[in-house]
This record gives sequence, C-alpha cells and structure tokens, in this order.
Amino acid sequence: MAYPFSEIEQKWQDAWRAGEVYRVRRDETKPKYYVMDMFAYPSGEGLHMGHPLSYTAVDVMMRLKRMQGFNTLRPTGWDAFGLPAEQYAVKNKLHPRVTTERNIANFKRQLESLGYGYDWSREINTTDPNYFKWTQWIFLKFYNSYFDTIEQKAKPIEDLVHHIEKYGTANLPCSGAVSAPGSAGKPSHYTSEEWLRASNKERADFLAYCRLAYVSDAPVNWCPELGTVLANEEVADQEEKGFTVVRRNMRQWMLRITTYAERLLAGLDGLDWPESTTLMQRNWIGRSEGAEIDFPIAGFDESLRVFTTRPDTLFGATYMVLAPEHPLVAKITTTEQRAEVDRYLDDVRRKSDLERVDLSREKTGVFTGAYAMNPATGQPIPIWIADYVLMTYGTGAIMSVPGHDERDFAFAQAFSLPVVRVVQAPGVDGDEPLLKAFEEEGIAVNSGFLSGLATGEAKEKMIDWLMENKLGSRSVKYKLRDWLFSRQRYWGEPFPMIWVDDGDGAYPKALPESMLPVTLPEVKSYSPSGTGESPLATIPEWVNTTDPETGKPARRETNTMPQWAGSSWYYLRYLDPKNDRELVSKADEQYWMPVDLYIGGAEHAVTHWLYARFWHQFLFDHGIVSTREPFVRAFHQGMLLGENGVKMSKSLGNIVNPDEYIAKFGADSMRLFCMFLGPLDAMKPWDSKGIMGVHRFLNRIWRIAVSEVGMTDLSRITESEPKRNLDRTLHQTIKKVTEDIDALRLNTAISAMMILLNAMEEESGGIPRSAFEALLKLLYPFAPHITEELWQRLGHNEILLNAAWPVCDESKAVEDTITLILQVNGKLRDKLEVPLGLTREDLERFARESPKVRQHTDGKEIRKMIVVPDKLVNVVVA
Repeated sequence: MAYPFSEIEQKWQDAWRAGEVYRVRRDETKPKYYVMDMFAYPSGEGLHMGHPLSYTAVDVMMRLKRMQGFNTLRPTGWDAFGLPAEQYAVKNKLHPRVTTERNIANFKRQLESLGYGYDWSREINTTDPNYFKWTQWIFLKFYNSYFDTIEQKAKPIEDLVHHIEKYGTANLPCSGAVSAPGSAGKPSHYTSEEWLRASNKERADFLAYCRLAYVSDAPVNWCPELGTVLANEEVADQEEKGFTVVRRNMRQWMLRITTYAERLLAGLDGLDWPESTTLMQRNWIGRSEGAEIDFPIAGFDESLRVFTTRPDTLFGATYMVLAPEHPLVAKITTTEQRAEVDRYLDDVRRKSDLERVDLSREKTGVFTGAYAMNPATGQPIPIWIADYVLMTYGTGAIMSVPGHDERDFAFAQAFSLPVVRVVQAPGVDGDEPLLKAFEEEGIAVNSGFLSGLATGEAKEKMIDWLMENKLGSRSVKYKLRDWLFSRQRYWGEPFPMIWVDDGDGAYPKALPESMLPVTLPEVKSYSPSGTGESPLATIPEWVNTTDPETGKPARRETNTMPQWAGSSWYYLRYLDPKNDRELVSKADEQYWMPVDLYIGGAEHAVTHWLYARFWHQFLFDHGIVSTREPFVRAFHQGMLLGENGVKMSKSLGNIVNPDEYIAKFGADSMRLFCMFLGPLDAMKPWDSKGIMGVHRFLNRIWRIAVSEVGMTDLSRITESEPKRNLDRTLHQTIKKVTEDIDALRLNTAISAMMILLNAMEEESGGIPRSAFEALLKLLYPFAPHITEELWQRLGHNEILLNAAWPVCDESKAVEDTITLILQVNGKLRDKLEVPLGLTREDLERFARESPKVRQHTDGKEIRKMIVVPDKLVNVVVA
C-alpha cells in the first residue's frame, strides 16, 4: 500500500510540537548555526508555491547542521505592518489588526503543515507593542546620534552638543553641519556664547543637519492612489502594479544612510553573497570620484556648483543643465522664458525619477534665458533645465559636455547646441566632427593646458588647477540618497516624537524612552486623509498631547514608519524575544550572531538587505551588536513560475496553492519536489505532473520496511554488512549529499539518493540495515515525516533530529575499478571495466585482446599505442 502520509505527517507534527524539539537555548559547549529565511509578510492569500522554495531549503540546512552537532537556531516571525495590510483592511472595511491576525493564523497553519522546524518560542510580530517598542527605541538612537566624519562612526548627539557649548559650531566633525543654513536670520555657525543664547528652535534647526534622523521638506515620490510617499527603491514595484507616482514637496523623516555609504561598500568585500547582489548594492550606492566645479552665473552673485567624474573635459562644456527642482531655477529664469519654464516644471511633476532617467526616451528641456561662465574657457554658456537631471544626485546641476556624454549628445542634437571634441582616441583626427559621443578615455585635445595629456593625467592636472584658482575641489559623490522614512498611513509604527513651539516656530522633540511604546489609537477609518497627511492627523484627541518635560501643549508626529522599519533588525530580536529590559542581551547576541545563512529573494537586494546592513552597522557603533555585518552568507532562491512559464499572479490565474498538493501527495513529497525541480537559484516553472516521480520514490522507500497492509515488515532488511559495490555507492552518496546540501545544490543531492536506492534494491540477499538507516538519515532533512516514522519502526527511540549525520569513509568511497576507453585512430571501439592502477603493459594487453578493437586492427600495422593511465588506450594503425 502507499504510505499514509496524512496520518504520519500529522502524528509527527503533533509529536514535535509537544516535545518542543526545535526549541534551542544558548549552549556555550556547542558550536552555533543560525539559519534564517525571509521575514514572512502575512498576505490574505496565504502561502503560494514560491514560499516553500526558500523555506524548505532553510529547513534542510537546519536539520543537517543539527545532526552534525551544531546548536541550530531557525526562528520565524511576521512582518505585519505595511501598505498591503492597510489596503486590504480599507477594501474589506476591517481593522488591519483583525485581518493581519487572521492571515498570520493561516500562514502558521500552512507552515506547520509542511513540517518546518521553527523554534516557535521565538515567534515575533512587528505589530506587537512589545516588539515595536524597540523599533521606536532604535529610531530614538538614530535621532540622538550624529556621524563623526573623523572617526567614521555614529556617536551620541550629546557629545556634539557639549563640543558646541565649549567651542562653537565651527569645524564640527559632522557631515551636513558645514553647510547648515541660518535660522531666523542667524548666521550658519555659532560661537559658544551665541549657542548658549540661541533658542530651542534655533538649536534644533542646526542640529537637524547633524542628526542621523532628521526632518526634510524636499521632493518625494508621492502616490496619489495609495495616499503615501514611496522610497526610491519602491517606485518601480508600485508603477508595475499600475499606480501613478509623481514628485511633490512634503515634510518627511529621513535616515542619513548616506553617511554610511563608504562603510556599506567596504563591508561587501567580506561577505559570501551572490555576486549579482553585491553588484546591485555597489551600483545603488554608486561611488564616483571626481571634482566639484563652480560656474559663475552672469549677472548674479551666485555660482552653480557641479560634480563631474571627468573634470578633464571642462573645456568641452558648451551648456549647463539644472534639475527642474534646483532652487536657483526660479531666480535665474528670465521674464521672457518664465511661462515656458513654468509649463515645463508642471509637466515634470507628473514623472517619476525612473521615467526621467530612461536613456531610451526622447530628451526634453527648456532654456532659462540665463548664462554661466565656463571657468576654463571664460566663455558664456546657456543654462537649461531638463528632467533627466535629478536634484537627488550630485548637486542637481551638470556641466554638459555633449562630445563625451551620450545623454548630453542627444540633448545637444535635439536642441542644436554646440558639440566640441576635447578627448580623442589615439590615431583619430581631433578636428573630425563627432557623429556620436566618445565616452572612453583618450588624449586631451582642444583643451588648453591639458592638450596632449592622457585622461588620467589630465584629470589630476585639472583638479590641481581648479584648487589653485579656488574654482573647485576634489570630491567623492554617491548615487545613494538618504532613506525616506515617513509614510502617510495608519498601519505602521508611530514615531516617538512630538512637535513643540516655544513661540518662534515648531520643532521636533524626542519622547523619553520611558514612554515607549507609543501605540496606535483605535480609529474608524484607515483611508488616506486626502490632504497628504496620515489618517492619524484626523484624530485630535490622539494628536494633541503635552510635552512630558515642560507640560506645555504639543502635537504628536502623525506620519508612521515604513514597513522596512521592523524588518531591518528582526533577526536580532529572535535571539532574545521576551527581553523587556533591552533590545537583546549581550550574551545571546555574542553567541548567536552573525546569521550563518540567510536565504531570501533577490528582489530585496537594495531594500531590506541594504537597510538591515545600515541598521546593524549603526548598532555596532553603539556597542549593541558585536559584529560589523549581520549576514555572513546569503543565497537567493530563483523565481518559481506558473506552469505556463509566466510569473505567478492572481490576475493570471496561475497561482499554485501548496495546500492542494499537500492534500494529494503529502508534505514530504511537496518538500522533496520543490528541491528537485532544478537548481535552487534558477528560475523554473512549476510542474504539477513531476511531483508524482518523487512521490513514487518515497513509496519505494516506505515499502522496504512496511508491508502491503501497513505493518512493519523487516524481512527485506538484513544485519549483514553491505557488499563492496553498495558500500562504495553508499559512502559516495554520503559525501555528495553532505557537500551538496552545504553548497545548496539540493536537486543533485536528491538525485544521488535515488541512485543509492536503486543500488540497494539491486543488492542480492536483502538490504543491509546500516545502508538503509544511512539513507533515512540523508533523506531526513528533505522528508522528515516518512523518515521519522521508518526510523521508529526500525526500533529507534530517539528522533532523527538528534541522530548523528552519516560520515563518509573516504577509503570506502574510492573507486577500485575504472571504465577503460579503447580507441583505434581516435575513434571509440570498446569500453572495459578494469582494476584501478594497472600498468602500461596491462592496459596495452587489454587493448590488443579486445575483440572489438581487433576488428579494426587485424591485418594492419600497429604503429604505436597512446596510453593515458586509468583512462584510455588509443591504438594507432597504418
């Protein structure tokens, strides 16, 4: 009979749960192994077939390491705040908490039905006040910290304040403070005496340029349909779903991730991560070395500062382009050009950053009527605005060198602007017209004192010249922007901040840690307010509060944190989830961290994976964690497509529900098939028929020890030792499965076990118990229910999780025969199984005596024999 998977799987899931077999505690006598999958987002649809790809792989690794003697941690939890949950609640007129709890219950049921070995005692939920209290606590740490540019680390803002009180604000080791604008007519900097006389508002305004969490009134990605702003990293996903994203100025909380750009880049070098992911992070951070150059504006006192990676091309700058949002646009635009510029600005507001920088789209722009002076040539050049220049990169202004930049060339062609060659490839005529931009390095031409120099030397000489003439400086820039950390939504962590006003304007103020957590009020509507504010702004009894320090009226911050807040540090809370005194105990953190293996989707490469690294490095600076990086090894499972080869989507009707296949074939067959579909990191379609193959494989194993009526029957199992061929195959399989699981080549590990089963069934005289038990151990991480049942039926009292993993005896795994290839004039004529290590003379003898070889050599002169030991003999005949 087929094995009764429903009965067996329920039996063992109940037993594992009752025995808390996956619960682990810190144990200094054992090596640890911390393995983790992606934080589950409990959507209304529950699990789809893509989830078991990564979850099963993590489970396989957890069980292997446990059997190898590691103290293995595999926790889970729920990333339950966020926009999807709120949208679902609005649509169904239910509180997000109700729908979230219902979805979590369904997710948990599905995860348990697959037999996953989670330590449920560590379960966390980002919407639990006992959890988000510590998310708010971390935010306060950010707010009360600055980044010391000398020591390159975060430090308490109090240290900076003490420095200012003693020495004033000049020469502070703090990025942002140097260019801080004045407040209420005050100068940008304060002496110590001026600081002591300054108002709370003035001090707050200045310190905002130093804090790692600060408020910014800047252009953001606004989604009208969703009623919230989106981080740059989120825009593409929402536009793919059909939502509109426009640029809009709004007050937002920001995290100064840019201060960590260099450290985030450097940290990638020591990680065992997919190369594609580290490359995505490097490109997203986008480090560029070059120069900042000042272009005086004709008729104005101001200069336009630009950043360029090619200062050697300054002589070829024939026009300038400003981002439409640049603050000087309004000032320098002439009366004649005002109407045209205003129309263009209105059009740009409806475009996302991704749409604006698309190289394939037609270039658009408008002339401001103003001119700048090229500092190298002394000639006036026109100033344009164009949407392909972003305020969020560099200085929001560029010097346009159309001869040597593809975008600038296209723009110049579209608007008939001059193109000048200032770099040429060796052997090219410098006076020859350019038909396209030459973007490579070469020799400077038409460039005054740079002419004749190679690009590298020309760059350095130009930077030196700019610095000598006080026209510019050496600079490093990053594409990475500060992290937009506000959402105009209800379902998110409230900020532990209030706004106070001493009479000269409102400023933010942190609540004391003793008042955490700040919880959400009960509301009747979760829909966007329609004003761009959070729904929380419409609840005066919650918004209006008092300053706990002074007792004066205050207003709560009504934006909430993004979903990424809770998911940026959850791996730490798993280590000590019930601790109400600290985020995580030092003993637990030092024992368990870092995460040894993290399997998750590549779609989070520049969101969660980057955010978590940022938060972790910040916490490291404050001594809260002991490791510089959170995840030592990362791996991305490939996307699972529908059977039609298209991405699974509810709208396309090709979503595959795991519940259906568990009911038909059992969890073990589901788990095994997900791992057998193909390489774990490859994109592959689901195959509803293929699961039958692994289901038959499990049934064959079942019937070795169980009769047709379901009774234990060990008549096929012997106590004898495996014969040589089977023993060799067994130890080769142990070696391969062990190595393949460690390398996450899980499909080939399963193939090896199938080959071993074939060899066992071909063994005459029965199947040796030692070989069968070894197979059960190898299969256990993939199919824990059936193997646990058979292990018990073989007479074992301990569970397989606590059994020792098989060890390969290398001496037994070595082949003692080889397949000898016999050729005549290079063509295959025969194959022979012969002993390993034969002499040259023996190998030649086998060739001469082979009937198949003799058919092609009889009557012919054998000129020579080419012998490759243990591989082949090639007989060369006339």
